[in-house]
Amino acid sequence: MKTPIRTEFLDRSSYRQRRFRDAARWLPIFAAVLMMLPLMWPRETPDQSLTSSGIIYVFGLWVLLVALAFLLSRVLRFSEALDGDGERSGWGGE
Repeated sequence: MKTPIRTEFLDRSSYRQRRFRDAARWLPIFAAVLMMLPLMWPRETPDQSLTSSGIIYVFGLWVLLVALAFLLSRVLRFSEALDGDGERSGWGGE
């Protein structure tokens, strides 16, 4: 007799909270890759410098990353407050 395979489903809020935590973990890695892109921009001549456009890109990306980190922290803080268990998770919990 075969035993039925039991599929466990996560609560929707728990699933979303885990995905937001995953996004918070991956954000620094994506940021590092995106920060390196100006180093790979092609140059027409060896003495051509793309410093001004590179600086605009880096600071624009920096502002975007700060905003994303702020939003992720607010979402995670709000979702932990909704849990109401008072315990922090093992990841990032002091």
